Amino acid sequence: MTFSLDSIRIPDTAMAREITELVRDTTTDLLFHHSSRVYYFAALAGQKRGLKYDAELLYAGCMFHDMGLTHRCSSACERFEVDGANAARDFLEGHSVNPHDIDTVWTAIALHTTPGIPQHMHPVVALVTAGVEMDVLGLTYPQYSDAEREAIVSAHPRSAQFKEDIIQAFYDGIQHKPESTFGNVKADVLADKDPRFVRGNFCDVIRGSAWKA
Repeated sequence: MTFSLDSIRIPDTAMAREITELVRDTTTDLLFHHSSRVYYFAALAGQKRGLKYDAELLYAGCMFHDMGLTHRCSSACERFEVDGANAARDFLEGHSVNPHDIDTVWTAIALHTTPGIPQHMHPVVALVTAGVEMDVLGLTYPQYSDAEREAIVSAHPRSAQFKEDIIQAFYDGIQHKPESTFGNVKADVLADKDPRFVRGNFCDVIRGSAWKA
């Protein structure tokens, strides 16, 4: 079975082209290709779920979602997700995008590492997280065909050591502001009260995902 990316092309608009150029010029190849794959997996997830969304807004959310890890967009103390969301907001405001749509993209980026919430929100918010969870964690790996995965990875390659590279990219982007990584408070409560509780580990999930690399 073959699969073509033609059905989920990047929006052919001046703004989308500017987003591509900005992210390409600002991030590493690792993050650019990762963000591009996130868009394709997100758009495919939207098709599979029958969701209606603005492809241009989804593209903005996916491509800006890790911009907070870059030196250009990283602040001294904000969470990297907020830095990326703020960068997207500044860009979209400069293109006279509707404030409501800007808020949607901002929220999608700000929440993309907060599991359990985005899937209940606007399709753009839900799909940005869906794309990230597929490309980084492989949580929905079986829901995509071999042909779909291969076509996306062919267009935007994963390095042979992608899992370790993306963990390093997270570390490089947040090591100067460890206080911004304060986690899920519920896990803290369980760790305090239940000696049997074992915390989940983001890095272990990445390394154990269905992706080969």
